[in-house]
Amino acid sequence: MSDPLTFDSASPRLGLPLLFAGQSQKEVFVNEAHALADALLHCAIEGEAAAPPASPTEGENWLVAADATGDWLDRDGAIACRQGGNWLFVTPIDGMRVLDRSTGQDLRYFAEWKKADAVVEPSAGSTVDSEARTAIGSLILALRAAGVLPAS
Repeated sequence: MSDPLTFDSASPRLGLPLLFAGQSQKEVFVNEAHALADALLHCAIEGEAAAPPASPTEGENWLVAADATGDWLDRDGAIACRQGGNWLFVTPIDGMRVLDRSTGQDLRYFAEWKKADAVVEPSAGSTVDSEARTAIGSLILALRAAGVLPAS
C-alpha cells in the first residue's frame, strides 16, 4: 500500500495524483478529470495545426486548425491534449484563454478563437510628430510584451 500523502502515478503537467485501479471504483472518471484539469489549468498550446505531430510529448496541447486530419478529424477549433498516450479533446467555451508558445501571443475564445492582428508602427505622413511616434511605438512594444499583439 502506498503512502496516502504521496502517489506513485501523477499527471504529466501539474503532478495531480491519479487513483489506482479498484480504489473507490471511480478511477476512470477521476483520472479523466485530473487529466483535463492538468491540460487546461494555465493552458499553453504549442501552436495551431491541422494534423497531430508525428512524435507528440505527454502534456502537449495544440489548437486544432480547420480541415483537421488523422486523429484530429472533425475536431476543428478544439484543444487537443496529449495525456496517457492518447489525445483528449476539449471543446472551447466563451472566455477560454490560451497562450500560443509559438508566437508568445494570447488567444481568446468568444464564439471563435480570436487574436490581435499585427500592428505596423507609424513611419511616414505629411506631419511628423516624434513624440507621438515614440508614444505609439511604446504602446505597441507594451502590447507585444503582454502577449496581446504578435511579436512582429
